[in-house]
Amino acid sequence: MFLGRLRELEFLEELAGSGKAEMFVLYGRRRVGKTELLQRFCESRRAVYYLAAQLRDRDNLRAFQSTCLETLRDPLVGDVQFPDWTAALGFLSERAGKERLVVVLDEFPYLCEANPSLPSQIQRFWDTRGKHSSLLLVLCGSQVSFMEKEVLAEKSPLFGRRTAQRRLDPLEPMDALAFFPKWSVADRVLAYSILGGMPAYLRRFDDARSLRENVQRDLLRPEGYLFEEVQFLLRSELSNPATYSSILSAAARGAQRLNDIAVDSGVDSTTANKYLHVLRELHLVEREVSLTDPDPLRSRRGTYRISDRFLQFHFRHLQPNRSLIQSGRGEHVWKTAIASDIPRLMDEALVDLVLSHLRTQAADDVGDELVEASRHSGTFVRAIARTSRGLTVAAIVIPEGKVPTTLLQRELDDLRQVFGPDPVKLVYGLTDKPGRPLEVECVPAGELL
Repeated sequence: MFLGRLRELEFLEELAGSGKAEMFVLYGRRRVGKTELLQRFCESRRAVYYLAAQLRDRDNLRAFQSTCLETLRDPLVGDVQFPDWTAALGFLSERAGKERLVVVLDEFPYLCEANPSLPSQIQRFWDTRGKHSSLLLVLCGSQVSFMEKEVLAEKSPLFGRRTAQRRLDPLEPMDALAFFPKWSVADRVLAYSILGGMPAYLRRFDDARSLRENVQRDLLRPEGYLFEEVQFLLRSELSNPATYSSILSAAARGAQRLNDIAVDSGVDSTTANKYLHVLRELHLVEREVSLTDPDPLRSRRGTYRISDRFLQFHFRHLQPNRSLIQSGRGEHVWKTAIASDIPRLMDEALVDLVLSHLRTQAADDVGDELVEASRHSGTFVRAIARTSRGLTVAAIVIPEGKVPTTLLQRELDDLRQVFGPDPVKLVYGLTDKPGRPLEVECVPAGELL
């Protein structure tokens, strides 16, 4: 099944039907689903999809020519030689004629690694022939920093040539739940809390097995598919992964403020701030400032958290127990470290679901578009949002156990002191209904719950 990328697929279809030359830049972390999306898009149309390898430039050109011959079934392709990428793309633009031809260069950074002048070659081709052709040229890459600095940034030869771009982010929590139709809602939410929204990770879990079996198979043994995944990710994106690992470990242990993270990771605040900035650019860490802060943009009360669920799980449970897992004691790690943390994992995942709903669907419940939302540290009020008309929305999750509602009243009073009018109250909870896992109820005005 193809899950969770329908909007992106629709946009690609829109580009394909635009009637003019298009250069689309698609990028995002490894395993986020770029290749699956592009291959699905190319399935039903005239397209050349080429997945580059870390080879010499000449070898990639030969492989690209073979791909063109196999997919286009054009005998002329076999009679020509491509001395460079300008010639290769120029040939395809001629053979395309007036009919749309999609050309995908996947793992574009590998091509540039072998041929640093490639962006300039594509610029020359696009300026002289490409922009007048029927090509939809897609440049795709997993090295986020490279794609942003060497393809999209102002200093790049390709700056201003792209007609559209998209950074592909992990799936929304609700889309992630759809990967496990055989499991209960609780197990689906727990799986999301462990894996996050990365399609490649989600596909690894087999819902014909129990959640615990999947964790033990793919995470709690050194041969597991996901055991070394975070190290691969950090090495592919970062020049000093050891320091980044220390900073992420500190955040996973609960350090939230800059100085606390610096002390916990053993670096000075200036260094920690620099590294956190890079992690924020990669969308691995986010800085949060509550909407109740009087000046959120300049606030010094911001906190940092690991925004990726799988990274959080890795640095909270796998990294500290790496030696035990290496020695075959994954079962012990499950029993002593993970099982006892399941309530917290479920709670964090529920707040993610709530925030996702606020940002994408709550306008229908509130009757106004929500323009911003943030986590909130209350016992009942777990997130707050503001609408385009200035209304405040309080997202309420009823805590486990006997917690007096007078505490909710105090939290709402605190919001009134900051924002004025009574907030719109949305109460959230998990159901046992796979078709509707998140229940949302708008509390009538004047009522507490």
